[in-house]
Amino acid sequence: MSHEPHEGLRVPHRVVVVGHGMVGARLADELSRRDADGALDVTVLGAEPYEPYNRVLLSDVVAGRTDVAAIGMPTVDDGRTRVLRGTAAAAVDRDARVVLADDGTRHPYDHLVLATGAVARLPDVPGLGVDPGALPAGVHALRTLDDAREVVAATVNAPRAVVVGGGVLGVEVALGLAGRGLPTTLVHGAGAPMDRQLDHEAGAVLRAGLEAAGVAVRTGVRPQEVLVVGGRAVGVRLDGATAEPGETLGAGLVVLACGTAPETALARRAGLAVERGVVVGPDLASVSDPRVFAVGDCAQPPEGSRGLVAEGWDQARRLADALVALAARPRPVPPRPEGPREHLRLPGDGASPSMAVRLGTLLSSRAPGAAAGVDTRGTDVVKVKAGPLSVVAMGRCGTGRAPAPGERAVRLGDPVAGRYVEVVVADGVLVGATCVGDPRVAADLTAAYTRRTPVPADPAFLLLTPVMATAEPASSPEHMPDDATVCRCNGVTKHDIAACVADGASTKDDVARATRATTGCGSCTEAVCGLVGWLGVARKEAVTSG
Repeated sequence: MSHEPHEGLRVPHRVVVVGHGMVGARLADELSRRDADGALDVTVLGAEPYEPYNRVLLSDVVAGRTDVAAIGMPTVDDGRTRVLRGTAAAAVDRDARVVLADDGTRHPYDHLVLATGAVARLPDVPGLGVDPGALPAGVHALRTLDDAREVVAATVNAPRAVVVGGGVLGVEVALGLAGRGLPTTLVHGAGAPMDRQLDHEAGAVLRAGLEAAGVAVRTGVRPQEVLVVGGRAVGVRLDGATAEPGETLGAGLVVLACGTAPETALARRAGLAVERGVVVGPDLASVSDPRVFAVGDCAQPPEGSRGLVAEGWDQARRLADALVALAARPRPVPPRPEGPREHLRLPGDGASPSMAVRLGTLLSSRAPGAAAGVDTRGTDVVKVKAGPLSVVAMGRCGTGRAPAPGERAVRLGDPVAGRYVEVVVADGVLVGATCVGDPRVAADLTAAYTRRTPVPADPAFLLLTPVMATAEPASSPEHMPDDATVCRCNGVTKHDIAACVADGASTKDDVARATRATTGCGSCTEAVCGLVGWLGVARKEAVTSG
């Protein structure tokens, strides 16, 4: 039976999204919010049986700061979008434009979006094998909700823990386990933790903060073998410049935080171009097939990818705009399947702004001259969620950074106070920053970086002096300008939250449903709750006095 439109009949544009994680779920939501006329027929295939959840907060679950029930994400409930949980895509027939699922069902598409995410990278050492689903008891790669539950359960009986990998996730997990009272050692091959984001001096301050929180830090070493007895991990043998011959760390719990690899198996089987990820152009379309797109961790766009959720959400916003615009175009009648397929291009200058722009965020802006036509500033802010230990890095930061022409960097190193701040400025704006141990300055620098606030003539003022109002705790919300960004992940301002309260919102969840504030990294929750409370009281007082 033909699925092509007939004259006088408008057939919905079929979009199949493979992946119901943070980016796939966000794309479905973005499409639903834009498609008021029912021009799209959206089907989402999710391999996990759960509602979408925030993977960014899994380390908070391990730390006991967040309950599993609190990391769920908003779901689409528009009566038009089909979400098939527990249904994995098994194959893609690009000639027939059909996705074949593992339950035998077939899902035709006009455009296919791959949002398959990434899988945990496992170190190639004896004792682990090669299958993440068949690790020895006591060994976990924190990537899924089930992983987080198993790690938490393991903390009850494990005498001590080893976390392998000192990147952002490894630091967060190590601090979380230590916070539960479990003796924890962080093992990292480089000379300091978070070496991709922090230079040596900043890494030393972070290391001191970790040790003060009860985490033993071993740098310059790597696992040589995971020791397994009776199918259960009992320790990790170390190798490296600072390891003693045959040195072994006993552990009943081993958490692997060794990074991720894009999940590209489905794309490879479909014959799409794959390098590190699915190779896509500036429009997020596969270079092999203009009807197939990739977003999130599985994608390899021209500007590169840092594996941050803000990047994936930005891509979801951009692609939703493009797909809705494409579906609104009249389709040629009669169809000409033998003709060339149309290659989707993002709207250029003069196109209507995306939802993100209307909400006041710069995350999806495409400034002239940006690499590959896409400006990703604001999506590359790295923040450690580790209770009182604050680490934030953005833009031009980290070791091995060669100064670019016109850049000027100034820094403040105060190891005794556990503080390190570096700012990099160029052309009158902040182009990079590192801040360890000072959350207030970090919040201010993040706002200045994402909003391109002009910096003082002497950038040293940025090290200690606030340059603009940011998402302060709502003890003084009257001092916040309306355009102050409260939720950086979703670009939600004080004005957006005030509009929600004016429309009847009275809780954080009400605001989250309308704006998605608090559904990203979660660091804005306190500010949003405070604002909602303060604005609610102010509204009642205004009604009473009126």
